[in-house]
Amino acid sequence: MNMEKQMTYEMSSPPFVLESHFSEDYLHFSEVINPPEKSDREAAAIWDLLSLKQGSSVLELGCGYGRIANRLAEKGARVTGLDISGILLKKAEADAAERRVDVEYVLGDMRSLPWRDRFDAAFLWNTSFGYFDEADNERVLHEAASSLRKGGRLLIDQDNRFDLLRDQSPIVVQRNDDLRIHLINPDPLTDRRNLERIVVRNGCVRRSRISIRYYGFVEYARMLPSAGFETVEAYGAEGGEFTSYGPRLVVVAHK
Repeated sequence: MNMEKQMTYEMSSPPFVLESHFSEDYLHFSEVINPPEKSDREAAAIWDLLSLKQGSSVLELGCGYGRIANRLAEKGARVTGLDISGILLKKAEADAAERRVDVEYVLGDMRSLPWRDRFDAAFLWNTSFGYFDEADNERVLHEAASSLRKGGRLLIDQDNRFDLLRDQSPIVVQRNDDLRIHLINPDPLTDRRNLERIVVRNGCVRRSRISIRYYGFVEYARMLPSAGFETVEAYGAEGGEFTSYGPRLVVVAHK
């Protein structure tokens, strides 16, 4: 394999980080990481956690390639998905057409949303929250709150930071002869997880870097009321009970 051709993305601002990180390489490994049965199960959990019903209007922030949004539309929700990656949105639209569902996909930045008092529910799934600095992360919560009607619900799902501390070894995903390697460098002083992605495909090596802030429940219990929410609840993976070293922290807030 010819390893000479390399591309390195130097990140100068959060949008550029996200656009380069969530690229065609991300799509290439997506079904290995998120097989259909996993996505089906997660969509069902979101439906229950957000108390959705036929006709509910739902906003997914960081919707990616639509694996959850399109499934919620199949269940009868009216779904809007926003993402900063045009590549992922194109895949989401193609999948929606194949499933014969109508989902509104919007290219945009979750720190500045065009909607006010429109949705019954909103969610950020699979650690789609925490990409920015402290002020902009909290701005995302304010924007999400503003997009919701009174009584609306916001769901945030992320890796449980306590569980992450137990294993910082590289994460390797393989699809045929292609490899995706995540090298993890946690910063305990900022509660951020700095990640370098190395992709080996078609004789090329591509690298990207991203930094994610992991929040604990106490921090959510402070930030979400400040953003306009009245109650905040904690769950574990897919709505189960939260435990210190369970894999996920799921937060549900009511406006």
